[in-house]
Amino acid sequence: MIPKSVDRDARGILDPETGLTRFRLDRHAPSSPVARLVDRYWVASWDLTDRAPHVQRVLPHPVVNVVFTGGRAGVHGPATGVTERRLEGVGWALGVMFRPAGFRPLLGRPLNTIVDAALPWAEVFDDDPPDHAGPGPLIAWVDGHLAARLPEERHPAEDTADIVDRVAADPAVVSVSALAEREGVGVRLLQRRFADHVGLAPKTVIRRYRLYEAAERARAGDRPDWGRLAAELGFSDQSHLTREFTSVIGVPPGRYAARSSRTPAG
Repeated sequence: MIPKSVDRDARGILDPETGLTRFRLDRHAPSSPVARLVDRYWVASWDLTDRAPHVQRVLPHPVVNVVFTGGRAGVHGPATGVTERRLEGVGWALGVMFRPAGFRPLLGRPLNTIVDAALPWAEVFDDDPPDHAGPGPLIAWVDGHLAARLPEERHPAEDTADIVDRVAADPAVVSVSALAEREGVGVRLLQRRFADHVGLAPKTVIRRYRLYEAAERARAGDRPDWGRLAAELGFSDQSHLTREFTSVIGVPPGRYAARSSRTPAG
């Protein structure tokens, strides 16, 4: 499946209308075999010559990203909150965004051991990536490298990845107990599987996708009915949504919507 363009889906990128005047983001699909574990390749490129540096805030998807930039490669575990990246001068970064739980077969240990951590490439893969001059050849190399490391048999984490995909696709999933019942497993077993395969608790994952939905609605142009949206996304009331949105994103949803609707300066 070809990843959606940023214009259609900016989930996780905070204040994308401003950020995308400072950098370009392109998304590429992995090969069919590698799509078992990888959601997409993304390439961020920027030229801020004679412009001030830009700090981009991101609420990462509940996944592992492997990032190549500046001649280095790092494995970034699932994040519990907003992260920041400072862009300056001219540069590019290639990211491998794994599916939720998709990195578990390659890591060989529970994903909750690398939450909020950044590991050197060689610590996980026992080799060094090539020094490519551009992201295109590097994508081809990474895809082949991962294809050679795919498990022959379906890994249990792939079943968990499918569960998370269903959570992401269905805003009606708002509680762990309802998710466990729908998937036909006990709550504690679901929690153990998420800790091992995803790294984050199912409640955290559900709420992350619901906050993405709220942020996307906020930047869609039409001012949402926040009370109705709060109920739809499983928050107890509008105040609950406002508190959690503000705690994670940094500003109340109404202010985020107003900021997103402004035309950013060039």
